[in-house]
Amino acid sequence: MTAFAVALVIAGGVAGAVQAAVMGKFGERVGTLEAFAFATLLTAALAASLLVVARQSLAGYAEAARQPVWLWSAAFCGALIVVGITFAAPRIGTTATIGIITAGNLATAVVIDRFGFFGLDRIAIGWQRIAGVLLLAAGAALTLKK
Repeated sequence: MTAFAVALVIAGGVAGAVQAAVMGKFGERVGTLEAFAFATLLTAALAASLLVVARQSLAGYAEAARQPVWLWSAAFCGALIVVGITFAAPRIGTTATIGIITAGNLATAVVIDRFGFFGLDRIAIGWQRIAGVLLLAAGAALTLKK
């Protein structure tokens, strides 16, 4: 399962960069909010289809709706990422867009791990993690230079 998880995350990383480039172009053609809304509609249809195929039911929606509302904030986070990349990629480039998102992800993840937010295990912040975040932030800043 660990190998599958790593492979899935690598595929997600590749897809994220492709998504930024494609959504940026889509947003230029039809508008940022229009591209976001259309892509989200297709994503919802795909997710529903996968749910039916995998579980032979849409009951998972009801189960999700019964969870604490703060867990639904993940949808807002996903929306913010998609709107952000759709707007930013044509303006600052795909590399800078993904670099800044990645640096922000890593910096936030260190804080989440350190304090065990959202019920996760606490993981200490060592110099290696701080150095990694700082190097990634520096790299993201350098990608803004054209």
